[in-house]
This record gives sequence, structure tokens and C-alpha cells, in this order.
Amino acid sequence: MMKLQTKLALFNLLSKLVFSALFTGFLPLLIERINTRQTDNELIDKREEILDLIAEVGIEPFITLGTDEGFGSYNILKEEFISLEKADLSEDWNFIEVTKRLIDNETIDYRVLHYSFRVEGQTYLLEIGKSLTSIIYAEKNIRKVILIFLVVFIAVTLLSDLFYTARILHPLRVITGRLSETVTPSFDQSEPLVTSTEDFIRLDRTLREMMKKIEELFRKEKEITVNISHELMTPVSVLRSKLENMLMQENLDPALETGLDESLRTLHRLKALVNSLLMIARIESRQYLREDIVDLKELVEEVAGELSPIAEDAGVTINLKCDRDYRFPNANRTLLFSMLYNVVNNALKNTPSGGKIDIGGRENAGRFEVSICDTGRGMTREQLGKLFSRFSTRLEPTGDSTGIGLAITKSIADFHDISVRVMSEPEKGTQFFFFFPVISL
Repeated sequence: MMKLQTKLALFNLLSKLVFSALFTGFLPLLIERINTRQTDNELIDKREEILDLIAEVGIEPFITLGTDEGFGSYNILKEEFISLEKADLSEDWNFIEVTKRLIDNETIDYRVLHYSFRVEGQTYLLEIGKSLTSIIYAEKNIRKVILIFLVVFIAVTLLSDLFYTARILHPLRVITGRLSETVTPSFDQSEPLVTSTEDFIRLDRTLREMMKKIEELFRKEKEITVNISHELMTPVSVLRSKLENMLMQENLDPALETGLDESLRTLHRLKALVNSLLMIARIESRQYLREDIVDLKELVEEVAGELSPIAEDAGVTINLKCDRDYRFPNANRTLLFSMLYNVVNNALKNTPSGGKIDIGGRENAGRFEVSICDTGRGMTREQLGKLFSRFSTRLEPTGDSTGIGLAITKSIADFHDISVRVMSEPEKGTQFFFFFPVISL
């Protein structure tokens, strides 16, 4: 998976590379034509200079009258030459061609301009040549400069694309950042997105409207949960009182007494379930205060101490190891106790006799980590996916289990900004990790 910014930059880079490859393929032909045209223009310019000079000083300085001697000159590297001589031509010459010339017993390929003109009735032939070697050398230099320019161009444009896409996508990062930091389904309405891109403004507006609808649905769900829970508490209490009064009667039929006991246990589970639902609703509504500074080492020891008798009866060993103290501020100690208690108690229920539960506390990557690892039955990947769902227990619900203990644990963790990680395999146990955020006291 790649970020949108990276994809845009890669697309721009690939498009430039394709263009550069095509351009490089046509580059030799293009440079050859440009260089040939430039060479021909230089030859023509030199021809005009020579003709202007002859018009100014006459032909005599170059050609001795009454003789057949001509004028010839070439530079020391034999890259260029000029030749002027009398000629007997049936037609005028004015063309450029590639031809071989023998200079100092050396045959050299030249691009030569041939031009004939008349002075006082005499025809003269002017030839100006430039060696193909110098032309090819110039082509190589031009090609090298262009290739260097392309490389620099691609590098600079890639950096500019990355910078520009990062800038235009900044509003998107603002939106995703707000979503990741949102605890409740709502945006801060006092901070609308400021951007010149209409698409991001529409996205922000759409998300705000969607989050507002979701928030309203959550509010209604919480109201229904709280109202139903409150309404259930009264008849449950009345029924429990009546059943307890019936159990106090003398000469009660044994079968009736057994039925009343079972009914009381059922009412006890129903009351625990109602209280748990109310607790989740209050946590999600942030009705609990966070005014405690909790010593996590002491808290872990307290949880282990309270569950040790149950563990002994079940034949399960609890091993406690906490490396150091860590004081966690802005917390609710009662809720944190319930969070750890639910996990350890759940591990006890699912660890057979002879197993063990390791509870540890240590500093890990700058955060304080509490781990609870058991050697119990473990869970499948499907069970892990439903672990924190309400009324979805690890195994089949038995006893007084309400099926929402771990849902309460997750709600408390989210309430305190604690990250939770769970690892498990069938018949290999389960590992819970709680990562407490670092908060300065």
C-alpha cells in the first residue's frame, strides 16, 4: 500500500521518464539535424564575410592575375579550410555537400560549401569546409549537455512534485489526523478546514455531516441503553425482595426452595448485566472522573492478590513480576482495577488446572506495559475478531458470565487512551498487552 502523495510523485516521475526515453531515442537525429543546420549557417556566414572582403579589397590579394594560382588556407588542426581559385564552370554553383579532401597527405571528410561568382568576367570558385570530426565532437558535447540537463530536470521536478503534492494534500492529512484523534464521533465544529481546494472542503463538510449523524445515533443508543437499564433495576429489585421473603417462610417445600434459589441466581446475573451495561454507557459518555494518580505496580499486585484464592482453588499458578513503579496520572483507579481484573478473571476461567498466568509490568519503548499471559485454551482468529464485542465471550457462556466483561475492559482502556493488543492461538494460551501513554506528572 502506498500513500496518495507517493503515487502522484511516481506517476509524474514515470511520465517524465517515458518522455525522456522517447526524447533520448530521437535525440541523435534531432542533434544531427540541428548541428548540420548550424554548420551550414556558419559556412554561409563565412562565405558572406569573404565576399564582403573581396568587394572591399578586390580579388588581387587572393588571386594573382594572369596566373592559375589560387588561394588556400586551413587551420593547424585541419578542422576548417578555405579555397579560392579560378574556375571554368558551365553553370553557377551554390550548394553544400560532404566530400573528402587530401591535405598534407591526409584524407579528411569535410562538409563543404561550393559557391561560384564572377569578377570582371572571370569565374571564381569559393569553397569553405568544416571537418566532420569537429561536427561529430560538437554533437557529442551537445548530447552530453542535454542528457545532464534531463537528469537534473527529472531530479528537480521530482523534488518539486513531492513538495507540491505534500502541500496540496496537507488538508487531507489534517482530516485524517482529526479522525484518528477523535474519541467520540464528532469534529470540533469551531475549527473548519481552511484550504483553497474545493474537493477537500466538500470532503470535510461531508465527513462532518456523517459524523454528526453517527453521533446522534450513538446518543440515541446510549439513551436507550441507560433508560432500559434503569427501568429494569426497579422490577429486578422488587422480584429479588419478594423471592427472599418467600425463602424466609418456615416449612417451605424443598422443591420450591430450590426453584427460588435458582430464580435468585438468575436475578443476580440479570442485575450484574444491567449494571455492566450502565457502566459501559457511563464510560462512553465520559461521566466518570479522572482525578487519581494510580501506582500501576501496586494496582497489579492488588488484582493478583484478590484473585489468588480463586486461582489456588482452580489449581492455576499466578506469577507476578513488575520491574519498576509507574505512576499513571489523570486516571480513575476503580475503572483501571476493573479493566485488569476482568482480563485476569477471564484467564482463570479459561485456564485448566495445572496451568499458569503470568502478570508483568515493565517499561517498553518509552511506555509502561502491563502484560497478562495465560496457558489456557486460547482462541481462533475468528474469536479474536469478536473479542471485545458485547455478548461475545471467548467460549460458550457458563456460570455467571454476562458476556460483556472484555467489552467493559476495552471501553475503560479507550477512556484512558490505553492501547490494547491481544495475541492468541488455540491450545497455546492468550496474551494481553496494555500500553499506558506516557504522561508527565
